[in-house]
Amino acid sequence: MRDGEQVDPVALCAWLSAKLPDIVSSNSVLQIRQYPAGFSNLTYRVSLETDGVSRDLVLRRPPRGVNSRSAHDMAREHDMLAALHAHGVPVPRPLARCDEVSVIGVPFYIMEHVDGVILRGRASAELPSDPAESRALLSALSQTFAATLAQLHTINVSSGPLSAMGKPDGYVQRQIVGWTKRWVAAQTSPVDEMDRVAAWLDANQPSESRACLVHNDFKYDNLILERASRSRVRAILDWEMATIGDPLMDLGTSLAYWVQADDAPVLRSLGLGVTAMPGSMSRCELVHAYALATGHDVSNAAYYYVFGLFKVAVIAQQIYARYVQGLTADARFAQLAVAVSALASSAWHVTRTGEI
Repeated sequence: MRDGEQVDPVALCAWLSAKLPDIVSSNSVLQIRQYPAGFSNLTYRVSLETDGVSRDLVLRRPPRGVNSRSAHDMAREHDMLAALHAHGVPVPRPLARCDEVSVIGVPFYIMEHVDGVILRGRASAELPSDPAESRALLSALSQTFAATLAQLHTINVSSGPLSAMGKPDGYVQRQIVGWTKRWVAAQTSPVDEMDRVAAWLDANQPSESRACLVHNDFKYDNLILERASRSRVRAILDWEMATIGDPLMDLGTSLAYWVQADDAPVLRSLGLGVTAMPGSMSRCELVHAYALATGHDVSNAAYYYVFGLFKVAVIAQQIYARYVQGLTADARFAQLAVAVSALASSAWHVTRTGEI
């Protein structure tokens, strides 16, 4: 566990034995390890051994120095997973949540551990070594990616717990206003292109397309894939920003993460470059596959792509600001200011060319 992000195993074991007595007892032995990847909420594997039986759980908690009542609301994320699990959406099953800070210092929740493969990096070791097999897998996985996002956007959110997870009316405007405010609040130095992109997004707002469940961070490293068939999704992770809103805004965020081989090197170095490898769809092909699966009009895809780039840049800036303030010691965050500038430059280029 990183400095300042430790979880007390004794306190956690005592709480778990009270909340999940069928899984954890007072004589259970816990080992807690922190997942090194991820840039927002912190995730830990909790390995248990009870009377010779081993089991893994996963703990999620907010990072230091954030408002846990906003995107880092553990209770909301837990309840979102519970509602999605009831709908048959492939998500880890939530097991318990703790709203009190007295146990480990912050609110948190526990969910089941899902075994599988996560693809990340520019040349993931999880891909076949044979180039032809790798291309075939990435081609199939691109189709799976588009189809899975499309399926999320067809879930019935008109009633039940999911219906209370967002306010779709005025969603596009609230997103533009909200992310612009977050940019202003998180700035550590001026980035003129971010300001120009924010103004362009505000001046060119499209009308709402429709309302549905939106994940808001749908990308490869939030998908757990089957080990035997790595083009099939076992679970979708990281629902902290999910809500009810415009699906094309969700598509725009996914496009921002979908790096291509001809993108700027700094973008390809962000750890998302598996999509730039041979066999993967281009962003245009991904938009086309999504349109075929949903029947949605995607003629204004460039707007949503600009929004996605702007949003990802703001997220990077928020994390970088926490690093500058000394709220995290994670060395990965030191170079995020460079990423913010590159994302802003890409977004501004798209506003002038319309190219995705």
